[in-house]
Amino acid sequence: MQYTLIGSIMPAVQIDFDEAGEKMISQAGGMLYMTDGVTMDTDTSDSLLKGIGRIFAGQSLFLANYTAEKAGDKMAFASNVAGQILPVNVSDHSLIIQKGAFLCAEAGVQLETVFQKKAAAGFFGGEGFILQKISGSGMCFLAIDGDKIVMDLAEGESVRIQTGNVVAFEESVTYDIEAVQGMKNIFFAGEGIFMTKLTGPGRVVIQTLNVSEFASEISAYIPTSSSSS
Repeated sequence: MQYTLIGSIMPAVQIDFDEAGEKMISQAGGMLYMTDGVTMDTDTSDSLLKGIGRIFAGQSLFLANYTAEKAGDKMAFASNVAGQILPVNVSDHSLIIQKGAFLCAEAGVQLETVFQKKAAAGFFGGEGFILQKISGSGMCFLAIDGDKIVMDLAEGESVRIQTGNVVAFEESVTYDIEAVQGMKNIFFAGEGIFMTKLTGPGRVVIQTLNVSEFASEISAYIPTSSSSS
């Protein structure tokens, strides 16, 4: 298959199938359009246990499976938040991704849940106890909220990131949380109590938009029933 990234603010990825029988998988509700020759089926992808694991990771129980009936069929998947779509060749390397980052992938890509090794990172790291691992073979497409920043960390090199802004990192990268130092920084800097700490070696992908924080900012301007009365 071939792919084309479409748009810049609310992006989509169009898939052009080269052969009959080629398949794509996506989260339920990720499809934007498809031609008449593409058929759709929905299941839990291999096992119910994997589907339950996706629920804990913030995804849906079911995955949608799309199959091309002939060469030339096409379809597209769209992000639901302003940002970018990041193509990843999973054949080159596997990645750990945050909940909500998976958009779609070729059928050869394996999507599984992984648990945080440290309880503190699960409670305070902004990503929860369960992340997801993408491995196998083929192309996978990740949804980036806002713009992306890619960093290649050297052995022992660390970067501290606002919770919720981590998109993905290689398995060689160590994930942990670190408390903000100083009471004044905690109460007045507006950065929260904890930050995510990633230590190399390995590649890290960061997104500039934290949807939870953005929604909180927007909600402050939404009139409530009490204020409108």
